[in-house]
Amino acid sequence: MDRVLSLRCIDCGFEHGIQERSVTCRRCGGLLDVVYDYDAVVDEMERSGWERRPLGVWRYEELLPVLRPELKVTLGEGGTRLVRCRRLGEELGLRDLYVKHEGGNPTGSFKDRGMTVGVTKALEFGAKTLICASTGNTAASLAAYSARAGLRCLVLLPKGKVALGKLAQASIHGAVIIAVRGGFDEALDLVRRLAERPEYYLLNSINPYRLEGQKTAAYEVYEQLGGMPDWLIIPVGNAGNISAYWKGFRELNLVGMSEGLPRMVGVQAEGASPIVEAFKRRTSEIEPFRRVETLATAIRIGRPVNWKRALNAIYESRGLAEAVSDEEILKAQRLLASKEGLFVEPASATPIAYLVRAMGDGAIDRDETVVCVATGHGLKDPEAAMRQAPKPLEAGADLMEIERLLNRAWKR
Repeated sequence: MDRVLSLRCIDCGFEHGIQERSVTCRRCGGLLDVVYDYDAVVDEMERSGWERRPLGVWRYEELLPVLRPELKVTLGEGGTRLVRCRRLGEELGLRDLYVKHEGGNPTGSFKDRGMTVGVTKALEFGAKTLICASTGNTAASLAAYSARAGLRCLVLLPKGKVALGKLAQASIHGAVIIAVRGGFDEALDLVRRLAERPEYYLLNSINPYRLEGQKTAAYEVYEQLGGMPDWLIIPVGNAGNISAYWKGFRELNLVGMSEGLPRMVGVQAEGASPIVEAFKRRTSEIEPFRRVETLATAIRIGRPVNWKRALNAIYESRGLAEAVSDEEILKAQRLLASKEGLFVEPASATPIAYLVRAMGDGAIDRDETVVCVATGHGLKDPEAAMRQAPKPLEAGADLMEIERLLNRAWKR
């Protein structure tokens, strides 16, 4: 596996061996990035016949850091739909609008892309207990992949701040769940301390192998479109996904599959938008939000661990970071569902919420190709949808009464 060279600290540049278990730099505590020999990658891809594999995470095995593929833990993740949204695009004044619907993954969110690689690496390292802090989707995904691998799973969640659909998933897959009296950031601090013990292996997006799996969505977007989009608009919580997409797009250039790169737009909720605030100040440092509040629970994070990577992606791509209100998020969720039949959780609607505003401001040209990433299925948080949905009409078992109700309903 000479194509996988090392883990390199993004802060101090210190090189770690690829078989080291540490998820942060031993020298300075910074985040780690997987480094490849891209010439070796190209050689392996030319020999492997990768194009004949089905669309999904493991189609791109030569660009993943797995050293023992026989240990692969998979539920068939990736290969999600890229949906062209003609009706919504027409309403917004945009010719080529697409939604990458990651709710089609096995547990209903993009997290599965990272978990298939991360849990496989955990088996390579001989780990027995996998841990994470979560706002919900990470917990659901880690619990499922731990069950698939036959490993124990411990999840720390902010008490009372996780959507029921996600909590149910983590529970049914057999995870031990602890509700922490505090927010996500406090829960993450706790699991990071636990991960200092050899019996635990941390699989939050601070883990570099998680992001390697998530970057495969960028490869899929490129293949499904037949080229690069002009814009990639994506929700930002802990900021690992925007970082992963950017690495994926850049790697397509490095292996000679494409030229050009999209502009990245990271969208946060107004109540949890430290990256947006840093971007507006044109700084390379964030000021964490001490109190965070948004109905978009998946991105209710005030101190995103991957903020430095996210800002790099935005600045390097000549992109943008914007915040949207909860009211705009709910409106966008309804709009996407009613115009295109795509039901996504509130956080996943943030790109559409931004796009509604951007097209009104002229920030994006109508002839540019735009891909919005929907990170999770709407059934992850059905309560949020039901709170804004009209109540069902009621009638007796009488056809005339039903017709009267229909006439009134369709005149609205």
